[in-house]
Parts: sequence; structure tokens; C-alpha cells
Amino acid sequence: MPTSAHTSTEAAVAAPNSSVPTEDTSDHKEPKKTYTLEEVQQLLPHRYPFALVDRIIDYVPGEKAVGIKNVTFNEPHFQGHFPGRPLMPGVLIVEAMAQVGGIVLSQMPGIDGRLCVFAGIDKVKFRRPVVPGDQLVITTALITIKSGRFGKMKARAEVDGQLACEGSLMFSVMD
Repeated sequence: MPTSAHTSTEAAVAAPNSSVPTEDTSDHKEPKKTYTLEEVQQLLPHRYPFALVDRIIDYVPGEKAVGIKNVTFNEPHFQGHFPGRPLMPGVLIVEAMAQVGGIVLSQMPGIDGRLCVFAGIDKVKFRRPVVPGDQLVITTALITIKSGRFGKMKARAEVDGQLACEGSLMFSVMD
């Protein structure tokens, strides 16, 4: 779950969005609530074939993010998992959940561009298969962070409102 970070929420807020007027008449800026694919790529270091977040549809700074992963047949893992019956590997569903969590972590005060990685996975359950054509809606919420170095997140992935996967993800911030 490596992440690369902006040094502050303001850096993420400053990303251009052509559908929003550029003039700000207030003294304070509202936190950015959604992120395009290009903006996600500015926050996370993952690239093809391991970039698993297509968009962030809801972001609450320091608390949670909700992301979208569009599952398509042309992803490389479907060649062998499984021929004739493609299923998204569970480890990639968990990684997608962690990458959505990386959006939250990458913008936490004190992270300052450091790499965030998995430190543990707990109580992960798979509830339904994820197949090409599905859209994963992933919610990852920060539960705790200790000493700015270790923490825990609760994550869940749904398809069409049905729970596909849930569990707790532990992370460590590397120097």
C-alpha cells in the first residue's frame, strides 16, 4: 500500500478542475471531495498494472475516502485467474481497498511524502465474487494512527450495493 504524499491538504486542493470557477472569494478553501484519475495518480505512486483506483467520489480529510475500481476483462490477471471463468483475485481487492486508504494517508499531516506500506491485514472476509464488468465501490476509513508511524483502517468493497469484501488494514509509514 505504498503512497506518495503532498505535504498538505492545500496542495491537493490546488489541483485544477475545469468545471469549477477559479476565482475564490472566501478566505478559506473547502477540502477537495472528489479526485479524477489524474489527481489520484498525483497522490499514489502505483502505476499499471498495479494502479487499482479509478476515481475518488468522496473524501473527508483525515477520516475516510470512497473510491471506484472499474473491473475490466482486459486486466492482466484475468488471463490466468481463471480461464473461462474470470474472477478478480482477493489479494487485488484488498490492495484496491488499501490504495483508497492511501488517499487518506497521503494527505495526513506529518506524512510529508513518506511511503506507507502494509503492516498487517486482519479479519478480511470475501462475501461475493468480483468479475469483469463489476464496479467496486470501496470505502476505507481511518480508525487510529499512533506516533505518526503506525495505524489501522477499516475497509469494505461493494458491488451493486452488495458487500464483496471487508476487513481491517494495518499500515506503517516508512522513513
